[in-house]
Amino acid sequence: MTTAPKKEKKGFFSGILEFWAMHSLIISVIFIILAIIFPILFNKQYLITVAINCLMFATLSLSLNLITGYMGITSLGHAAFFGVGAYTAAILSTRMGLGFVQTAILGTIVAAIFGVMLGIPTLRIKGRYLAIVTLGFCEIMRIIELNWMSLTRGPQGISGIPKISFFGFVCSKPIHKYYVVLILLIITVLIIKAIMNSRMGRAISAIRDDEIAADAMGINVFKYKIMVFSISSGLAGLVGAYYAHYMGFIDPNAFNFDQSILILSMTIMGGMASIPGSIFGASVLSILPEALRAVNDYRQIVYGLLLAIMVVWKPNGLLGGFNLKHIKQRIELEKEKAASSKEKGAEDNV
Repeated sequence: MTTAPKKEKKGFFSGILEFWAMHSLIISVIFIILAIIFPILFNKQYLITVAINCLMFATLSLSLNLITGYMGITSLGHAAFFGVGAYTAAILSTRMGLGFVQTAILGTIVAAIFGVMLGIPTLRIKGRYLAIVTLGFCEIMRIIELNWMSLTRGPQGISGIPKISFFGFVCSKPIHKYYVVLILLIITVLIIKAIMNSRMGRAISAIRDDEIAADAMGINVFKYKIMVFSISSGLAGLVGAYYAHYMGFIDPNAFNFDQSILILSMTIMGGMASIPGSIFGASVLSILPEALRAVNDYRQIVYGLLLAIMVVWKPNGLLGGFNLKHIKQRIELEKEKAASSKEKGAEDNV
C-alpha cells in the first residue's frame, strides 16, 4: 500500500500568486471594471488628477519595462522620448492646427524614429556604457529643447496647446481625460502582451537570458534590440503627446534626467518584466508624494529610504521574477501528477 505524498506548506504570498495565476483573466476584468467606475465613485477633481498621473506614469513604466525588464537593457534616458512626443504634439497642434489623434500618431512615430536613430549606433554597447549613452542622450535633448528658441521657445515653453478632442468632442472635464489615458494604458498592455506571446517575445527572452547563446542559435540580436527600443520609444512618445494636450503647457524641465530616474524607479520597484508590477510601482510612487505632503520637509528622505529598502530586500521588485503563465503550468502539472498517483494508489489497493 502506497501513501500519498505530503503537500508542502505554502506561504501566504505563494498562495496569492497561485490564485492569481489560475484566475488571471477574471482578476484582470475586475481591475478594468474598477478602473472604469473609479471616477464615477470618487468624482473629485483632486482624486481624478492623482489617478491620471498614476495611469500616465504606469504607461511610461510599462514602455520602459519592455527594454529594461523584458530585454535587459538599462536605459537612463526614457524621459527624452517622452519629451520628443510631447514637443512633437505641441508644435504640430499650435502651429499647424492638428488635433489630438493626429499629433498622438505623429508623436509616436517621431519618438520611435529617434529611438532607432539612437539605437543603431549605440545598441552594440552593453551594460553601464549603454546606460551612460542613454543618459547623455537625455541631457542632449533637454539642451536642444532649452536652446532652440525658434522651435521650442526654450525655457518659456510652449503654451496654448489645445485640449484633447476626438472628432469635434472636446475632453474638457478631468473624467474625460482620465478615460483617455486609461485607454492608452490598456493599448500599451495589449501591445506588450502581444509581443511577449509571439515569436518576437521568445527571441527577446532568449536575448535577455543569454545574448551569446541567442546569437549562436541564429537569433538576430541587433535587429530585435532595435525593434524593441523603437517600440518602447514610440510608446513613451504616445504618452508625451497625451501629456502635452492634457497639461496645455510644456517646458524642458518636465523631461529632464530626474524624470528618467523616476520612471526607472517605478519599473524597478514594481517588478522587472512584470506588467502588474509596472502599474503597481507607478501607482505607489505617484501616490506616495501626495500622501507625504503633511511632512513635506521629510518626504524626499522617506521616498529615498523606501527605494533603498526595496533594492536591498527585493532587487527584482515586488512582482518581478514571477511568470504567471509558468506558475499556472506548474500547478496544472502538479494536479496531473497528484491525479495519476491517486489512480495508481487505488489500483494497488485493489
